[in-house]
Amino acid sequence: MAKVKVHVKAKAKYVVMSGFLGAGKTTSMIAFADSINKRYGKAAILANDLGASNIVDADYTATTDILTTQITGNCICYQHENLVDKLNQLVSSGAKHIFSDIPGCGIGALDNVYLQLEDREPGEFELMPFTCIVDPERLRMIMPEAAQINLPGEMRFLLDAQMAEADLIVLNKKDLLSDDELARRLDYIRAAYPETPVMAMSALTGEGVEEVADYLVSHKAAAKHRDIGYGSEAFIAAETLLSWYNHRVFLAERDDKNVDFNSVIADLFEGIRNGLKSNNSNVPHLKMFAAGEGDDFIKASLIGIDYDVEYAHKLSGKYSVISLIINARAAADSQVMVDVVDEALNAVTAKYSLRARTFFMEAFGMMEEGKGNGGRASKYA
Repeated sequence: MAKVKVHVKAKAKYVVMSGFLGAGKTTSMIAFADSINKRYGKAAILANDLGASNIVDADYTATTDILTTQITGNCICYQHENLVDKLNQLVSSGAKHIFSDIPGCGIGALDNVYLQLEDREPGEFELMPFTCIVDPERLRMIMPEAAQINLPGEMRFLLDAQMAEADLIVLNKKDLLSDDELARRLDYIRAAYPETPVMAMSALTGEGVEEVADYLVSHKAAAKHRDIGYGSEAFIAAETLLSWYNHRVFLAERDDKNVDFNSVIADLFEGIRNGLKSNNSNVPHLKMFAAGEGDDFIKASLIGIDYDVEYAHKLSGKYSVISLIINARAAADSQVMVDVVDEALNAVTAKYSLRARTFFMEAFGMMEEGKGNGGRASKYA
């Protein structure tokens, strides 16, 4: 009697990317997804952020040809059913490999996402190694030099906890380092977390991306609890210092003339930088995005008041109107962030003869009640 072959449908692979603000999680997910799309089958990205659906990462990812959706309102750690629903939507659209991140300095997704999926959806998804993307500049905070980079000392706990939680640590932005600097950072990570594999890459240039993607596809998560101090006094102290700011604003030239919005946005970054400096505050990650016509867009970010603005892409054309998204994860009181951005917006609208109309704005502290439904200070046009 002939044997009947039973075809078992392959499970979709899923990975969560953690990492400090500005480490390059979104750029890394895009790079991994692009690499996997070419070699392993359809990849997708699930963009996650706190607050409402006015986020740079989702709009930026949408400029690529990668299958993308978003999950907002709260971290994926705290909305299991919604997460599963979004994952299944992506699988129904053909996704074989799904990437998502946790917002800001988030930790705890190992227990609240991976272990919850294993417990409540057994066998539904194959979990790739829980991955921490590390920024080489921020890493200096916890290295022996204990670099002072204008971030509260409490942030060191979050950076250490992220790496301690990971199945794989990926040092990103290697293109910014000399060979000696790269070796010194890798040596530190391997000594501090000896049981965790460590890789290096540049999501921006693509160097090392394929090797990391291959590792993710060919390995599985340990999916075991690790004691990283989640919910501890140190965790609460760090989270208390952070605030979230989300803003979508429509900018129009008063006389319907075309404007170089690259210059407008550059001036806006500088205004926010100076305002935060005057308030003894910082912004571990400030992002702006605006789309022009067709494939034209600008995406820029700042990882602190002492750093240069980084441009992933600039507008190639001039426009009379534009819709701008501003997202910030600040080491500042939420109301300070509101006032600083308002002042900077007022300055650029006056300089470039613009009218500004806010479609949506929200600002909230990480530990404040109400962040899930709009934040302490929120408004719609």
